[in-house]
Amino acid sequence: MSTRELFTIRLAPAIGHRFQPTGFPNLGAATFDVPTNDGWETWLRVESEQSMANRLEATLWDEPDQSPETVVARLPHVNVIDKDGAWLTSSRLEAHRLASAYIRHSTDADGNKGPDIINNALGSEGDRARSPHEFAEGLFRLDPMTLVHGVFLAQKEFKGNPKVCRAITAFIEARDVREAHGGGVKKDSVHIGADSKAGRGAADGYGMIPFDRLEWTAREILLCVDLDLAQIASYGLPETATMLLADIARLQLRRLLDGGLRLRTACDLVVQDDEIVAHDGTQLPTREELEQRVSAAIDDVGDLLADPLTVTWTKGK
Repeated sequence: MSTRELFTIRLAPAIGHRFQPTGFPNLGAATFDVPTNDGWETWLRVESEQSMANRLEATLWDEPDQSPETVVARLPHVNVIDKDGAWLTSSRLEAHRLASAYIRHSTDADGNKGPDIINNALGSEGDRARSPHEFAEGLFRLDPMTLVHGVFLAQKEFKGNPKVCRAITAFIEARDVREAHGGGVKKDSVHIGADSKAGRGAADGYGMIPFDRLEWTAREILLCVDLDLAQIASYGLPETATMLLADIARLQLRRLLDGGLRLRTACDLVVQDDEIVAHDGTQLPTREELEQRVSAAIDDVGDLLADPLTVTWTKGK
């Protein structure tokens, strides 16, 4: 059995040739040079690991209903409500998952504080560092997605500061890129010119305001994915639970590819490959097959499952 499933998936703009990459504060678009046989080639970071993790997680979240998708609805997670009982967020949405400030600063129905709930579930004793297999079952009972996308309980309230790396990492890069300059005009159908003295200045949104825009073209756009099966196996969970976590990651990837990669207004990408095959020849199953496998595995891990937990955020006024 392979210890990793590595994918390099070819993408292209859905229309035209131009696309807009992610931008970083004080940096803008991130370019870097890659050595080739006859020199160097300029590459571009289109989407970061952090952003792709959010996009993968979103494939199993029903945003209109603010709840997990049906296929994983039976898996435990933590919901956060305010003091009036209104839903606020979930461990499935928060950047730090169980380490979210909204969970840390919450209490359950019995008055237990967030860190105490998590410490008790993980069986934390003392402040010694522990390997993931020592607390994996506890994380699985709270929210199995933390074992797919990682969690770092870094605050002093958490004994031993448990940490789990991402088991699936993805990013998008573009090869041999060139700048594509363009622009436009913000239209004012009432006043062509801005008049700051009259209270109709450009800063207030008045007038015809030209702007420039930098987009890019590329010889090739690649989605790179690393599913670390060895890490998932290292949790020491029962085989069915181990297979469930791996198939959840595969299902997220499949749903992302099937649903389209419209990353931004000017960055709508489509998959060019007819089949999604890992470097070792393993083919990514269809969405239907993966959903069936995930549902069957959830049926078989019943003893490890807990009911979804609801906590109340206590910092809100």
